[in-house]
Amino acid sequence: MEYPGGHTGAVKVLVTGGSGLVGKAIQHVVKEDGQGREEEEWIFLSSKDANLMNMEETRAVFQKHKPTHVIHLAAMVGGLFKNMRVNLDFWRNNVFINDNVLQAAHEVGAVKVVSCLSTCIFPDKTTYPIDETMIHNGPPHQSNFGYSYAKRMIDVHNRACFQQYGHCYTAVIPTNVFGPHDNFSVEDGHVLPGLIHKTYLAQKEGKPLVVWGSGTPRRQFIYSLDLARLFLWVLREYNEVDPIILSVGEEEEVSIKEAAEAVVKSLDFQGEVLYDTSKSDGQFKKTASNIKLLRYLPNLTFTPFTQALKDTCDWFVANYDTARK
Repeated sequence: MEYPGGHTGAVKVLVTGGSGLVGKAIQHVVKEDGQGREEEEWIFLSSKDANLMNMEETRAVFQKHKPTHVIHLAAMVGGLFKNMRVNLDFWRNNVFINDNVLQAAHEVGAVKVVSCLSTCIFPDKTTYPIDETMIHNGPPHQSNFGYSYAKRMIDVHNRACFQQYGHCYTAVIPTNVFGPHDNFSVEDGHVLPGLIHKTYLAQKEGKPLVVWGSGTPRRQFIYSLDLARLFLWVLREYNEVDPIILSVGEEEEVSIKEAAEAVVKSLDFQGEVLYDTSKSDGQFKKTASNIKLLRYLPNLTFTPFTQALKDTCDWFVANYDTARK
């Protein structure tokens, strides 16, 4: 079978950040859902295998495995409030990680790298819906500019790699990802897993659920298992250097208040729900277009939000002792 980049024969896929939310979802889809292929060998790296902020360690792990294909998920990540505290750390650490991974992939002759960006990279002041052509059209939101600019630089790196070496290195831009194996930290996690953990604790302690912010910002959420299946499609079929947004449709956007209500229902929380409007809302919306994706996959369907959320809440409750939080 021929893969993008003209590669034929055995395929060795190295996944950085393999123990995180998306990495675990790809593992599940490849191994448990049987969507891996006979000619593919999959290697999932975690931070225990190498410190990707260090070039020598990155180079060593790439030389050890010599991948033909790379899915690059590793990053320093966090929710709104962590980003606001340490923008410099987000910038420096992610720039180091991304440069080291892409350079090490080049050095071992990897024919395809698929990196993971985020919709927060788009300009703060823009028209909606945002699409793939708009990434560099203005500054990102000030709350997480360090992370956003570091992620934007992957697109710059990919284009330069194509121009200089003809490499098919590309990137996907998912909207807000959630699912099993997320980081459910109340303080530093993303909005949905943070809400799930908060609601669980409020239920357990018999206290009100306090949602940070007004609840009005709107987000598109994509279930990690749906995203994992799309990652496999990008790895095997998508042959552009230009990035592609992986998202549910604009009509699937929900407010934080609606998301909180859905979590309350999924966990059968009976207490009071309060909104702490002294806390920042962050970016009001980041509505993304999935038209490009649907041009490639016109019959694509996603797991319904309420079902995916219920599955995630059930996983969190069942795995509370070992879940990241």
